[in-house]
Amino acid sequence: MPLSGSGETPAVQPLPVAFPPPAAAAPATRRRGGTGRRSTAADPETGTVSGDDPAAQPTAGPTDPATADRQLVFFGAETGDPSVADLAGLLAGPGEVHRMGGTARLTVVVDAAWRVHVLIGELAQRGVRATWAATEAQRYAVRTAYTRTIVPLAAAWLRGPTQHPPPGFQLDGRRLRLWLAAAGGAGAGGAAGVGDPPDFLLHLGGSDPQRWAAVGAALAAVGLAGELVEPGSGGPAYRIAGRRRTMRLAELVGERPSAAPPAAWPVRR
Repeated sequence: MPLSGSGETPAVQPLPVAFPPPAAAAPATRRRGGTGRRSTAADPETGTVSGDDPAAQPTAGPTDPATADRQLVFFGAETGDPSVADLAGLLAGPGEVHRMGGTARLTVVVDAAWRVHVLIGELAQRGVRATWAATEAQRYAVRTAYTRTIVPLAAAWLRGPTQHPPPGFQLDGRRLRLWLAAAGGAGAGGAAGVGDPPDFLLHLGGSDPQRWAAVGAALAAVGLAGELVEPGSGGPAYRIAGRRRTMRLAELVGERPSAAPPAAWPVRR
């Protein structure tokens, strides 16, 4: 069912359930001057994030944990403008990219209708047309159109038929937001103690442990070192556990989308 690039659906083809229609978000405001905020830009060909020299940013010292936590917000979802390179977050999870001639398409299968709403809206913000279709076991496939826009992403991730993160792959808030929207949620393990936030699972795709390890290294690089949950035990997925890491995840992915259930999104505390 085709959707327009604005994220709106024809009246005769509603989204799976009556969630609010996705709305395009206003472009993020970049702060200039001596704010200490880091401007980042993602390279769709390499899947890496570049920006100002970190050494030029004011810090309280490399061994100051409190400062390290604050600096991670520089990579949050509200930092910078959405770009097609953010779709690498879907490929870090269960997303798959395929090439056809001089075009490419990205597909991700999700387990809930609210995820369709969020992803359609996020893709529309990046100027990417998408469709969705119901599949077996009450799941939904969200697919982009075949387009040249996604070719650099496919070239970076595909080695023949094998999909693998490119060398130097990094995650940031916008990529994590897409990954969480597609395949993340509170884990069954629950909170470690009274008042503690629940663990969060970020589900992976494929069956290659090397692919999972590369994604795990990118998580660790932004302060989200997670426990690998093996297939058959609720995985493959990375478990983000503990108050500090869960709060860090919340800071990076930004505010909960209106269509997402409260329990499906980490809360800033």
